[in-house]
Amino acid sequence: MLKYFSIAAMVAVLIIFATLGVAGTYYTDSKHLIQPKFSHLTPEAQREVSCLAGNIYFEARSEPRMGQEAVAFVTINRVNSEYFPDTICEVVKQKKRVESIGDQRIVCQFSWYCESNPKWRYYNMLLTNQHDAKYNEVLKVALFVYANHEKLRDPTNGSLFYHADYVRPNWKNLDKHVVIGRHIFYRKRESI
Repeated sequence: MLKYFSIAAMVAVLIIFATLGVAGTYYTDSKHLIQPKFSHLTPEAQREVSCLAGNIYFEARSEPRMGQEAVAFVTINRVNSEYFPDTICEVVKQKKRVESIGDQRIVCQFSWYCESNPKWRYYNMLLTNQHDAKYNEVLKVALFVYANHEKLRDPTNGSLFYHADYVRPNWKNLDKHVVIGRHIFYRKRESI
């Protein structure tokens, strides 16, 4: 009898979390989480959430919610880092000049931003099209993390970098920290 009760209780808890749309999120202060509406944000906050949603969409739209939240946290962790720009939009759009032997090229921090214009056209269309279900899902994740990131436990534990598991970058001075979905997350190596 106790065995059946335990399974039933676990199922009930999972149903409650799924109904609330919070499965996979780590909370530190769940009593005070807010679910703001995009239309209630200031224009500047709307721009920031839109940039965050675009980054999640092109980097992790096929990932489970925790993977999408992890990409959001890396973006926000960069905003809070001395090594990156001070706003979400600046972090997402950050480019740097890379020099190698006899060659200079521009590299984006997030590869989708530097890809040729088809993604840019689609991104601009997403921002004006309310009928894209996947983008609307991602926008909710971006809005939730943006509004509550200080109350949520960061699933990446402070990571500033990540890549898909099928990519093999030649990164130095980074420690592999956690794997979430198809992404591997890294932090800067601590100096000894």
